[in-house]
Amino acid sequence: MSPDAPSPLYKILSERPLSQPVLTICLEGWVDAGLGAATAVATLLADPPTEPFVTFDGDHFLDQRARRPVARITNGITTHLTWPETQIRIGEDLDGRDVLYLVGPEPDFHWRQFVDAVVGLALRWGVRLVVGLGAFPAPAPHTRPVKLAATAPAESAELVPRVGIVQGELEVPAGVLAALELGFGAAGVDAVSLWARVPHYVAAMPFPEASAALIDGLAMVSGLRLDSTGLRSAADRSRRQVDELIADNPEHLAMVHKLEESIDASEGNPFGVEELPSGEEIAAELEKFLRGEQQ
Repeated sequence: MSPDAPSPLYKILSERPLSQPVLTICLEGWVDAGLGAATAVATLLADPPTEPFVTFDGDHFLDQRARRPVARITNGITTHLTWPETQIRIGEDLDGRDVLYLVGPEPDFHWRQFVDAVVGLALRWGVRLVVGLGAFPAPAPHTRPVKLAATAPAESAELVPRVGIVQGELEVPAGVLAALELGFGAAGVDAVSLWARVPHYVAAMPFPEASAALIDGLAMVSGLRLDSTGLRSAADRSRRQVDELIADNPEHLAMVHKLEESIDASEGNPFGVEELPSGEEIAAELEKFLRGEQQ
């Protein structure tokens, strides 16, 4: 299929010209402790405002029974169905530079076709950098700044030390973001994913500091000018709420103090590698967290 031929897998809604855009990826359905990535991308999509640019075929990629459409019923009459939709939205940073956002449900089916389609579109538009956003539960205290870790394909390995290196070898369940990383690497497009370390004891509640850290990390690696001020204010309020929740529980206070000691002892190590559990333990923690989200 030629680059300009229509695809049955997606629909391009505009032929707006782009100038070396950055593609940011945040898909629903994978690990997102503290709603770190979801809140970050919702903030980015709202200001400056964005608009739909590409929609992907939900009948091909999504399980409609797992992601049911929403019916609008007025006085007993079904008037409309809102279907779940994966899409690319287009916007700008605060300096007017083009930014694309791949958002919506993570595909349930045909991951290889999805990766090929997204990579092909990125090549067509001259995307200069792809940045994925995520967050996971980690042995970290809420009283210290959120640190980021990075993953990237071998072709973009130089981007990882700028964020944080995961030493050693881990095997953990993967989302489609990992497949996209490899697809972009093979196509020669720079790609990196940023992962916020969310204190495990607040992973099931919104944790805006993780979202602010992700936006600041995105700005750092991409050169975009983005604003995390509102999230920083929300993070201060959230931190005080967590302080109040644990203040009367000696066991919780002791746990936080121990985590503080571990983090402080590992300053200069962006990922706190010495305190990480094994790959099997991380995989188990992620699976446990995901099961909790789905309950």
